[in-house]
Amino acid sequence: MKRIVIIGAGPMGLGAAYRLQQLGHEDYTVYEQNDYVGGLAASFVDDAGFTWDIGGHVIFSHYKFFDDFMADMVDETVAHGRESWVWLQDQFIPYPFQNNFHFLNKEVVLECVLGLHEAEKKYPNYSNFREWILHRFGDGIAKYFMLPYNFKVWATPAELMDHGWIAERVSVIDMKMILRNILGQKEDAGWGPNSTFDFPLHGGTGGLFSPMKERLGDHLKLRRKLVSVDPESKTLRFDTGEEDHYDVLLSGASLDQLLPLVKGAPAAVRKAAAEMVFAGGWIVGVGLRQPVPSNKNWMYFPESDCPFYRVTYLSNYSPLIAPSENHYSLLCEISESPHKPVTREEAVEQTLQGLVNTKLLSEKDRDDIVSVHVIRRDHTYPVPFVGRDERLKTLHTWLEAKEILSRGRFGGWKYEVGNMDHSVQQGKEAIDRILNGDAETVYTW
Repeated sequence: MKRIVIIGAGPMGLGAAYRLQQLGHEDYTVYEQNDYVGGLAASFVDDAGFTWDIGGHVIFSHYKFFDDFMADMVDETVAHGRESWVWLQDQFIPYPFQNNFHFLNKEVVLECVLGLHEAEKKYPNYSNFREWILHRFGDGIAKYFMLPYNFKVWATPAELMDHGWIAERVSVIDMKMILRNILGQKEDAGWGPNSTFDFPLHGGTGGLFSPMKERLGDHLKLRRKLVSVDPESKTLRFDTGEEDHYDVLLSGASLDQLLPLVKGAPAAVRKAAAEMVFAGGWIVGVGLRQPVPSNKNWMYFPESDCPFYRVTYLSNYSPLIAPSENHYSLLCEISESPHKPVTREEAVEQTLQGLVNTKLLSEKDRDDIVSVHVIRRDHTYPVPFVGRDERLKTLHTWLEAKEILSRGRFGGWKYEVGNMDHSVQQGKEAIDRILNGDAETVYTW
């Protein structure tokens, strides 16, 4: 029986462990450096009784395995039809912007339509994300939304990003549809895979993964930080002094952090790992002692009047997120990188002022703030940068020759297949490959 060791109890690692349990394979251990499971999909309860997620997660699925996993883990979910909006020019318009800009003033509408009309002729070729945006959407939509918003999210200039990752992540325009929307003043907000979504009644997003902590029993080792991997002897060492042996290692660790720990990695492999581009993030939760004033789910903010790119009415997702019906919560997300540095003080103070600037709060509402909960993560977005796929090929070619599979949001570094459902499915498919030789379909390189 193969000895399988899994690094990281995030969605990928837990999906893999769940698959091993399904198959009755007992020779495995999951190591996690934190004292909780779920990775970036974990949730936390503060002293005021608010539950906070690490970002604005929602649950939707492409895979039966994920559906079955969720049904097994969660007793009850709350179903939602998406209420998402874009704040621009002192008003909210429906998301996505490119389908609904006709709700703005006539000058902006004209600029966006003319830009669309001229886009492919003016920008016939593209080799990066910025050029793709101009080619697809033209100057107007690029100016008002696409370029400023994407810099806020990725904290990386669009010209340094590739365009091949986009797929279902960005709504591409149909000019006839746009003209019909303009003439009919029609709201067009149904695009995208998350137009409907579920959310756990209990425990926030983390409620989907926290049951695995008990399910795994002795197969789960928490508070163990990996400090070295010897691929020749297939030995792992942890900061506790413990060692373990594997036949196959399945890692969800971030590639830029894993490779320095692997003994004997060639210089080209180490270089590729060091060159991976990512954004970190500040998540600022603001809890108020007031009934929730809106039915919105989440909102996007491309302009400079606030530091956050997205705000979620998190307490609208489940009645148990806030301590009572007379409280509500706003979850605000800010990305940072060397291109866009943000300090903790800036994240908090600018967020509070930004909520006032965007009319989500008034100055008077500040008196009803009963919680400001700050979460910091160094790695929140694996950037699909120009040259990413070449580096991934270098990394995986060497790692997999050493019986090391690297998968998940940062283990795979493919944002386009980095949602929770993708990551859980990657864990499942990795196990099926290891034990049965089955081909992977979600993560390919």
